[in-house]
Amino acid sequence: MKKIFTAALVMLLAMGALSAQNNFRGIVKYEIASSGKEFVQIPDDYKIVEIKVYDGKVLIPQGIMSQMGTTIQNGLKITSAQDYSMYIVGLKGQYGIELESYTGDGKFIVKDETPKESLDSLYIVDKEPGHFYYEMTSETKDIQGFTATKQIMHRYDAEENDNPAECWTTDKIGPEYALVFGGMKGFPLVFTQQLPEGRALTFTAVEVVKGKVKEAEFFPPAGYSDNKEELELFIQELQDAMSLIEE
Repeated sequence: MKKIFTAALVMLLAMGALSAQNNFRGIVKYEIASSGKEFVQIPDDYKIVEIKVYDGKVLIPQGIMSQMGTTIQNGLKITSAQDYSMYIVGLKGQYGIELESYTGDGKFIVKDETPKESLDSLYIVDKEPGHFYYEMTSETKDIQGFTATKQIMHRYDAEENDNPAECWTTDKIGPEYALVFGGMKGFPLVFTQQLPEGRALTFTAVEVVKGKVKEAEFFPPAGYSDNKEELELFIQELQDAMSLIEE
């Protein structure tokens, strides 16, 4: 199951967290900056984002995924996420979209069932174009009071050129693997998200606030379904409806 992070799976898995590793509870504040060959204009309201952590659970504010360049696919909009789960709401009823037989409200809890072996495989050298792997180094430095370890994400293009991206992670915050930032081991305090056409965004932790989060914030919202068959029907019919609009 190596290299599970295709475009579709990134949308469904990127917000998850594999397992609790410590009891950190607090807020990590990131500053986002354009860092690629092509400049990305970041609205002032999105230059600072906050990610809340409660033990192994990670709560993502609405809108952050569009900054990371991994949404919106098939009309799905990520609203929030926590340990093993993410919540999505579809575009049913918007933009003139009508589904053939699905009659629900398009609100689902999607469980992350990524096996640990698949994430471990991201540390095996893989130079196939379009794939990536992480290299763990022994280099460390202090970032916001945490000892961070340098990792390098290697990604090879069609010409077999490596496009390495540096990141710094700590094992003292959040789950063992941080799917929110690509499945690396540890919680990233500095991370670069590669975007299409030479663009990139770098997330840098500028403040870590301990406390000020409550477990209740991480409970699933009311009115969301975890019915897999219903979700599959919804996604299929939404894809069909969106393709008709695009035509």
